[in-house]
Formats: sequence, structure tokens, C-alpha cells
Amino acid sequence: MLINKKPDIKLIALDMDGTLLDDRHEVTEENRRAIKEAEKRGVRVVLSTGRSLKTARDYVLSLELSSYLVTVNGGEIWGPNGELVQRSKVDTEHIQWMFELSQKHKTGFWATSSENVWRNNMPKDLFSQEWIKFGFHIEEDEIRESVLKELQDKDVFEISNSSLKNIEVNALGINKAVGLQKVCDLLGISMDNVMAVGDSLNDIAMITEAGLGVAMGNAQETVKKAADDVTGTNQDNGVAQAIEKWVLS
Repeated sequence: MLINKKPDIKLIALDMDGTLLDDRHEVTEENRRAIKEAEKRGVRVVLSTGRSLKTARDYVLSLELSSYLVTVNGGEIWGPNGELVQRSKVDTEHIQWMFELSQKHKTGFWATSSENVWRNNMPKDLFSQEWIKFGFHIEEDEIRESVLKELQDKDVFEISNSSLKNIEVNALGINKAVGLQKVCDLLGISMDNVMAVGDSLNDIAMITEAGLGVAMGNAQETVKKAADDVTGTNQDNGVAQAIEKWVLS
């Protein structure tokens, strides 16, 4: 997409895996420096991730981010002081159905509750947890297509992915864009003032609804097509490149 005028960016929303983090799940010095510089200029930096708070929190602390945090694909929003602002749950009956679907197709799976991330096993009492997301890991394309079709036919889920081998499921209408819209409302800014950067299907909503949507060089093709700009890869400081180009220069 052609951008005629440089947007007025007041908030940078960054996906984590495949975007901010390199393949060793680390934040490079270049990315760190660009984020610091943006914040120095009064631009807020918000991590918007499929991860849970448990697996995202250390990065927020090490980057010394002082703003909101969108986790579990928009399923949770956390405030600047670590307080829970909003949680959007998936019905336990739906979690049970997806768990049975994973057993039927013999797929890998994980499930995120408010307390824990369960990987390839589940608590005895599913109703003892508040569920936020379910994910399938499926190597075989054919099985992945079958599972995807069954999920779509249910028509009660928000379906995305964070890699070509997985399927991520939130409650219908819950995605990173909805999470960021809530953050913008709380900060009194518009989505037009947001630059969103990501690489997978769970980033498409925020990339298309932000004033400026940036796809990583390593992004899935669908994501690149949806974006306004394509930056470098996660191995090549793509986040720093995007911040330099659109915010700092």
C-alpha cells in the first residue's frame, strides 16, 4: 500500500515471536536501542503478543516498558502497574470440545488459562480454570486443514495462527486489534496514531486497523499483503528498522 504522508505515530505495538525476538528468543541491542529512543520521544511501546503474561513479563521488565501490555492475542490487557484491565474468556465447553478435537486428530496442543499454560496435557477438572485461548500444533497440512474446517464450521471462534504449523483460537471477536483499541481508548489516542508490527495471522487485525501496519521480512505472505510496509526480518533487526524509518527519522 502506498503511504502519501508520514503518519503521526504515538504508540508502537510489537508482536514478540518472529518480530521483536530473534530466533533465539532474544531482543537484539539494535531493537532495544530503537525502543528506548522512541520512548524518550514520548512514543509509547506496547507488546501485543499471543504469549501469556507469565511468558511475556520478563521481556517487559528487561525493556523497562512503562505502558500497557496486550497478551494472549488480546485475551488479556494489563495496565502499567501490572494490574489486569480486561480478560476475555473462552467457554469451558468450547475448550473441552477443542481438547477432544485434538485427541481425535492426535495433534499437539496447548491451552492458556488465567493461571497456567497447559502443554499436551490438561487439568482433571477443566471447569476449575478460566480459559483464554486454545492452540493446536499440527505438522501435517491435511490434518491441519481438517481441524481448521471443523473450527470454522462451529462459527464461535476467532481463529488465527502464530506460525504456519499451528492454529490459535480465542473467543469470537477477540484479537490484538481489539486489545489495542482498548489501550488507545485508555490513553486517549486514535488507532490512526498506532504503528503495528508483526509476522503471523494473529497480527493481521492489528496491522490492518493501525494507522501504519508493518510486516516483518520473515512474515507470512498473507501478512505482507495486508501491510502498508515490509521491514527487515527478525534476525536482521526489522523492528529497529521500522522504528527508525517511521518514528525516529
